[in-house]
Amino acid sequence: MFEDQGIGGASIEAIAAAAGFTRGAFYSNFKSKDELIIAMIEDHVEQSIRRNLDLLARHNNLADFLDALKSMDRSQQDPLGRSPLLHMEMILFVARAEKRRPELAKRLRARRKLIADIVETTSKNSGRNAVLNPTWIGAILLAMEDGFRLHRLIDPETTPPDSFLRAINDLRRAIGIAPA
Repeated sequence: MFEDQGIGGASIEAIAAAAGFTRGAFYSNFKSKDELIIAMIEDHVEQSIRRNLDLLARHNNLADFLDALKSMDRSQQDPLGRSPLLHMEMILFVARAEKRRPELAKRLRARRKLIADIVETTSKNSGRNAVLNPTWIGAILLAMEDGFRLHRLIDPETTPPDSFLRAINDLRRAIGIAPA
């Protein structure tokens, strides 16, 4: 429903009907559309963490991990994973209201920690000690990923789908931790 109509265009009645519920059933599960959106973001972050940790368990050096990430089938992901526009819309929707920001911050920290764990694990397994703080690298990479996601929405002709992963590989080569 949200993928097709966006947050503003999806009424509680339409959301409930699409899920096969009545309006009353919706409200017995969620107090508001806001609560549903936060639950969707939470589910997306949990799925993303689980998917990436599973990938890391099978590909624990950075080059292999990035190759596996690049070839991952995104069509099977949750709606936020499939739709960059919906992902950005939900983040901005939650961020718009100050009272909802702590929930968003909690999810953001979980995503940063995931990336920091990936950086730390792949660095150790590559025989390199992390030169920079993995937590800071996680924040940088997450900001870069969100930036490329937004650029891809605005200008898909000059922002290829693999821009984020290409940028990581370019950065790896630039700092000397990947073959030229």
